[in-house]
Amino acid sequence: MTVNEVSQALNQWAPLHYAEDFDNVGLLVGDPQQEVRGILITLDTLESVVQEAIDRDCNLIVSFHPIIFSGIKRFNGQDYVNRTVIKAIQHNIAIYAIHTALDNVPHGVSKGMCDRLGLIQRRVLMPKKGQLLELTTYVPHDQLESLRKQLFEAGAGAIGHYEECSFNVQGTGTFKPGQESNPTLGTQGELHEEPETKLSVVLDRKDRGRVLSALKKAHPYEEVAYELIALENEQQHLGMGMIGALENPVAETDFLEKVKKQFQCGGIRHSALRHKPVQQVAVLGGSGSFAIEAAKRAGADVLITADLKYHQFFQGDEQLLLIDIGHYESEQFTKNVLEQFLKEKFPNFAILLSIENTNPVNYL
Repeated sequence: MTVNEVSQALNQWAPLHYAEDFDNVGLLVGDPQQEVRGILITLDTLESVVQEAIDRDCNLIVSFHPIIFSGIKRFNGQDYVNRTVIKAIQHNIAIYAIHTALDNVPHGVSKGMCDRLGLIQRRVLMPKKGQLLELTTYVPHDQLESLRKQLFEAGAGAIGHYEECSFNVQGTGTFKPGQESNPTLGTQGELHEEPETKLSVVLDRKDRGRVLSALKKAHPYEEVAYELIALENEQQHLGMGMIGALENPVAETDFLEKVKKQFQCGGIRHSALRHKPVQQVAVLGGSGSFAIEAAKRAGADVLITADLKYHQFFQGDEQLLLIDIGHYESEQFTKNVLEQFLKEKFPNFAILLSIENTNPVNYL
């Protein structure tokens, strides 16, 4: 198995184009064609993690956070990023980072947090926009069902909890085949009118290539006329954060104790207590202050996240209990989510969890 094969599996599971624009994800270091001996899963890739990979005979590190985040102009070992990358290259260790690509899928970072709290009735907190496309094409009436079936099988036609969705309008298409054409219908040099159906379906950007390939393969015409436009609709199954419910409401102080225990926090910070029961819980791993208003709109009683600033604690405004559990603490169980996927995908391969604690924050 090569690095590229593992990368492709990860990209299918958490497509890299779901990552935020500011992010740096994918294979950051290493040869895609290198044969993999073992995979080490980590939250952060540091020098100590690379050394662990060496000691445990793993030559591919799958990391949540990217070690290379912005441009590097010099590799001279002057900072921890340089030293980590240099050490990885010297020992032929590849590094793959997944970061916000995994943040934006429902089986990713937020799932790990929800699992720790036993939340039910989960849904995406901040659905992602700009991921949906609309495909429109024109097909003879008697070929409509066959083409539509092929498009559905390629991934088109899913809207929220509904599948095989399409819109169909009947009309008349006209065309005049040229001298070098090989028309399915009509005659070279003569204007032809054909009863056609205008077929429109929605698809996710990740399925674009597969759907267009199915369209061109299944469509009866030599030249396929189609339109592909971007939609502003939210993709309900993708996006940052998640909200779910506790099976039974609990007191705020009891919930705070549960959070501290489940996430193994050295300490937690929180806004003023509302003196109301907690049942609807929003979560967002990492720096999540941008989700405060979304959590309010979703009807959450609390938002569990990290890296809140002083004034942001006021934004709960007696409506929402804000809980900052720490960046590392909020994302630490992402390693387990990655491990579960990779072991199910490659059951006969050495896949190890890093034992290095890469949390840079210490508590007294």
